[in-house]
Amino acid sequence: MKSQATTICCLMLFLAIECSHYRSKVHIKDGDKLQHLEGRLKTGRIQDGPECSSKVLSGVPKGAMMGLKEKIHMFDKLCSGAVMSYGAVGHEFNAPCISASNCSQPCAQHFRGEIGFTCHQNKWQKSTETCTSLSVETLFKDFNTAARLSLAASSIPVHILDFRAPEPVESVAQGIRRNCPIDYACILDVVKSSEATSGNIAFIVELLRNISTDLSDNVTQEKMKSYSEVANHILDTAAISNWAFIPDKNTSSDLLQSVNLFARQLHVHNDSENLVDELFIQAKGLRINHNTPEKKFSFSTSINGMTEGLLGMIEIPRQELPPNASQAISIAFPTLGAILKEVHLQNMSLPRPVNGLVLSVILPEGLKQVLFTFEKINKSRNARAQCVGWHSRKRRWDENACDTTLEITNKVKCLCNYTNMVMSFSILMSPRSIDNKVLDYITCVGLSISIFSLILCLIIEAAVWSRVVVTEISYMRHVCIVNIAVSLLIANVWFIINSNFHKKAQDSSWCVALTFFSHFFYLSLFFWMFFKALLIIYGILVVFRRMMKSRMMAIGFAIGYGCPLVIAGTTVAVTVPEKGYMRPDACWLNWDNTKALLAFAIPALVIVAVNLVVVLVVAVNTQRPSIGSSKSQDLAIIMRISKNVAILTPLLGLTWGFGVATLVEGTSLIFHIIFALLNAFQGFFILLFGTIMDHKIRDALRLRMSSLKGRSRAAENASLSPTNGSKLMNR
Repeated sequence: MKSQATTICCLMLFLAIECSHYRSKVHIKDGDKLQHLEGRLKTGRIQDGPECSSKVLSGVPKGAMMGLKEKIHMFDKLCSGAVMSYGAVGHEFNAPCISASNCSQPCAQHFRGEIGFTCHQNKWQKSTETCTSLSVETLFKDFNTAARLSLAASSIPVHILDFRAPEPVESVAQGIRRNCPIDYACILDVVKSSEATSGNIAFIVELLRNISTDLSDNVTQEKMKSYSEVANHILDTAAISNWAFIPDKNTSSDLLQSVNLFARQLHVHNDSENLVDELFIQAKGLRINHNTPEKKFSFSTSINGMTEGLLGMIEIPRQELPPNASQAISIAFPTLGAILKEVHLQNMSLPRPVNGLVLSVILPEGLKQVLFTFEKINKSRNARAQCVGWHSRKRRWDENACDTTLEITNKVKCLCNYTNMVMSFSILMSPRSIDNKVLDYITCVGLSISIFSLILCLIIEAAVWSRVVVTEISYMRHVCIVNIAVSLLIANVWFIINSNFHKKAQDSSWCVALTFFSHFFYLSLFFWMFFKALLIIYGILVVFRRMMKSRMMAIGFAIGYGCPLVIAGTTVAVTVPEKGYMRPDACWLNWDNTKALLAFAIPALVIVAVNLVVVLVVAVNTQRPSIGSSKSQDLAIIMRISKNVAILTPLLGLTWGFGVATLVEGTSLIFHIIFALLNAFQGFFILLFGTIMDHKIRDALRLRMSSLKGRSRAAENASLSPTNGSKLMNR
C-alpha cells in the first residue's frame, strides 16, 4: 500500500509541476510563430479594445465620440448584429466612419492576432484577419506531455525522476525529426482539429512550405499522405471564403508550389499507384518509358455540391515518353480554382473564374508537352473556355502556356507546355466569347456584300473622277472617300485571312502581322473620317483656295495613315514583349490582360464624338448667308460632305459602340448580333451614303453612261455607213 501511495503522490507532484511549468511557458511563448512566418503573422500585443487609426475618429462630432468609442469597444458583439464568427464573410459594423479608414480588433479568446476592418459606405467591413491558435509549440505539446507521463507512470523511485522541462522545439523541422520522422503523423491531430481561420490557414501554408524545403530529401508515400491530409484541411470548401482575408495574397500560390515541390521528391514504386485520395486533393503516380503505351491519369472528384464527379484527365503523348524508365505524378485540386478566385477577386491577373479542376503534373526532364481533358463546371453554351497554365514566378495564369485543341459543350482538350515554372493547368471561363452559327452566317454574308460594295464604290469613283473633282474641296472630298473605301477593303481582307488562320500558329509572327495590319487599317478608316471633319471646318472658316492642293494632300495622308501607324506601332512595341498583344483565341487585340484593344476603341470613339460636334458647328454656321458664287459653290460641297459625315459617323460610332458593349461580361447575344450586322455591312453603308446618295456623283455617272452609249452608237453607225459599204464592195 505504501508503494502504491508513493507512486500516486509522485504522479500528482509531477503533474502539478508540469502544469505550472507549461502555464509559465505558454505565457512567455505566446507570440511564438513558425520560423519563416515571423513578420508575416506577427500580431502584436492584445488590448482590451480595438486599435483604430486616427483617421477613424477624425471628423466625428465630439458629442458622438464617447458613444463611438464605446461601440468600438464592443466591436465583437455588433458585427452583423451577432457575436462575430471568425472566418465568415461579409461582417459589417454599423458605426460612423470615414471612407478608406482602417481599424483593428483583437481576436477571440484562445486566438492570437487581430482582425482588420476598412470603412466602406459608412460601414466597417472585415478586410484582413490573422487569428491563429497554432504555433510550433502547440504542434508538438501532446507528444512532450505523453513522454513525461510515460516516464512517471513506471515504478521508478522518486529521487531519480527527471522533472526538468523538455527541450523547447525551435522549428517545425526539428519537431518532426524528433517526434515523427517516418510519417509526419505527430502534427495531424493538432492541425485537423484546428479551426480554419485565415490566420491558421496562413500558418498551415507556411508549415507545408517549410516541410517542402527542409524535409523533402526522402519523401515516402506515408509522408505524402500525411502532407496531403494537412493540405486537405485548408482546401475544404468551408474554408474557401477565409482565404480572402489573409494579408499575403500570394498564400494560395505558395500552397500550390509547395505541394508540387514536395511531390517532386516522391518515388513511385509500382506501374500505377493511387498516392493520395483525399476529398480536396488527389494524387496518382505512374512508371513510364518509351516502350510503354500512352499513359493516362484520370480523376473524378465532386465539387461545389455536384452530384456527379468532375472529370479531369492527363495524357502523356507516346512521342514525349522518355527513353529510360522514369515516373510521372499528377495532382488534382477541385477547390483551388475557387480559392484563387476568392483571393484575387480584385486582381486583374485573374480576370476570369476557373471552370474546371486544377491539375498539376511532375514530369521527368525532357518531357515538354502534355494533353489535358477538363470537364467544365459551367456548361453553358455561352461559356467559352481558355486553356491556361499557372506561372509560379509571375503568380498568374499564363494564356500562352496552352492551346485549346477541342471544345464541346461540356469538355475541353488542351495541349500544354510543361516547364519548371508552369506545372499546374486548368481552364478559365470566358462568357464574353459567344459561339453562335447565326453570328458566323451574318459575318460571312455581310463581309461578302461589304467587299463587293467597296469594289463597286472604287469603280464608280474612277468612272466619274474627272467630272466631280472641280474644286480643291471636291477633290479632297473624293480623295477621302477613296481612302476610306481602300482602308476598309484591306481591313476586311485581313479579317477574312485572320478568320481562317490556324489557332495553333498564334504565337508566330504571322499572327502579330495580321493583328497589326487589321488594327492599322481599321484606324485609318476613322482617321480619314476625321480628316473629312477637319476639311469641313477649314472650308467654313478659311478660303480654301489659299492652300495648295499638294499641301492638303500631305496633311490628309499624314492624318489618315501617319496617326494610325504611330498608334498601331506603339501598341505592338508596348504589349508584344509581355505577350499581351493578341487575344488567345484569335489574331486580334487583347482585352483581358493588357487592354490593348483600347488602342483602337479610344481613338475611334473620340473621332466619332469630334465629328458629331463638327456637324453641329456646320448646322449653325450654314444658317448665315454667303456672298459670291464661288463661295456658294464651296459651301454647297461642304454641305454635301457634312451630310455624308452626319450619316456615316453615327453608323460607324454605333457599330463600335456595340463592339465595346460586347466586351462586358454577360452581354446578351442580341448585342453581338447587332454588332456583327453593323460591322459586316460598313462597306455597303459607305457605297450607299458616300457615293450613291450624292446627286453630283449620280449626275456624273449618268453623263458617263450616256457618253458611253453615244460612243457605242456612233461606232455602230460608222460601221453601217455607205462609205464603209462601198469599201467592202471594192474589196
